[in-house]
Amino acid sequence: MAYTIGVPKETAAGERMVALVPEVVMRLAKAGATVNIEAGAGSSAHYPDADFEKAGATITSREDAFASDVVVKVKPPSEEEIALLKQGAAYIGFMNPLDDPEVSASMSRRGTTALSMEMVPRISRAQKMDALSALSSIGGYRAVLVAAAELPKFFPLLTTAAGTVKPSNVLVLGAGVAGLQAIATAKRLGAKVSAYDIRDAVAEEVQSLGASFVELEIEGQDSSDSGGYAKELMAEKAKQQVELLIPFIGKSDVVVSTALIPGRKAPLLISEAAVKAMGEGSIIVDMAASNGGNCELTVPGETVVRHGVTIMGPTNLTTDMATHASQLYSRTLLAMLQDFTDENGFAPNEEDEVFTGSCVTRGGQIVNERVKSLLNPS
Repeated sequence: MAYTIGVPKETAAGERMVALVPEVVMRLAKAGATVNIEAGAGSSAHYPDADFEKAGATITSREDAFASDVVVKVKPPSEEEIALLKQGAAYIGFMNPLDDPEVSASMSRRGTTALSMEMVPRISRAQKMDALSALSSIGGYRAVLVAAAELPKFFPLLTTAAGTVKPSNVLVLGAGVAGLQAIATAKRLGAKVSAYDIRDAVAEEVQSLGASFVELEIEGQDSSDSGGYAKELMAEKAKQQVELLIPFIGKSDVVVSTALIPGRKAPLLISEAAVKAMGEGSIIVDMAASNGGNCELTVPGETVVRHGVTIMGPTNLTTDMATHASQLYSRTLLAMLQDFTDENGFAPNEEDEVFTGSCVTRGGQIVNERVKSLLNPS
């Protein structure tokens, strides 16, 4: 029995991505699925309806896309969209469950089995499903390009008839996937790059990209949790970290901050004093803006100038590269669909740690303990 996969058009403000691209639709169609694409779903990412039809998809209405057996999306569904889901259907996509658990509550009431792409465990077998890493890489790349376009200086060393221009100093705060891509991009543009992370273990990765690693005299501690994310420093050490970073930030022409902790406010790394220490015309690109920002003066979604420094607070850098972002995200969804569907449709597997780790709602209940605790604090 063929099953249906629905791909609605994204309606969140500014979102241009589409959950599945034609190359992935073709693979799913060949495997026996009927893929229902809402008309125009891929147009903003430059994937026209005709390409989806050639790949074997059916162009449908919004209602039919949401009425499919399995619905895949980029942005978490709104209340109106959840109401369009078929009772007992499956959902695979972003849900923002730790920052907005009410979405999960609504989906549980709908009887939806929901797999959150944010909650995919960071284990070797699940790397092909790691949407956060795939999109973070794009974000790190875009952040540096945005900074380079805004900075009133060259990034590289230039020797001209009029004299030599020194390379710009770029500091990257946080050496996760986004940070490492930011480092690599800034190096390719010719900047002098340094990076800081509370995890000393990433120093080798930073240096392998040609950047210098900033070491602060903070008392050592284990700063990675079992999921591979950086843990929040204790309050007194966090305060010390902010103070110690001021001179490194102050001598930077560009700072790209990437430090995020799932389900928590972004850690403060750039104080107002640090902004004041920077030169006129310097740039901060705060990739943690959606969770409050790493900079004390960041305004999420806006670009502001404070003390002569331009502080950019983008909340969705990946959508600026919607074609490739959709392609990479689509491949992570394909991996999930291949593992958790069969010829009869959605096939949950309670023995699979990727399924149990990413499953947030099932059988009318919230089954993820972290999300449950946020909705029902003790």
